[in-house]
Amino acid sequence: MTISMRKLCVNQKGCIRAVTAGGELGRRIRDMGLVPGTQVMVIGRAPLTDPVELRMKGFSLSLRNSEADYITVEAL
Repeated sequence: MTISMRKLCVNQKGCIRAVTAGGELGRRIRDMGLVPGTQVMVIGRAPLTDPVELRMKGFSLSLRNSEADYITVEAL
């Protein structure tokens, strides 16, 4: 089942299937290492749910929900 990364729950893992953002935003997302095939885990959310903190490839990354909407993941 593929869903938007925004819909992953805290402590839930997923595998990135697609990044649908284009232009500068798409390039920036991919430059952060968020590319198809990468496994991520949501490790926390801010009190108002934005941003979301991810764990991937041995480091943590914070991502805005508006950016997470462009990333499709397969929930694991």
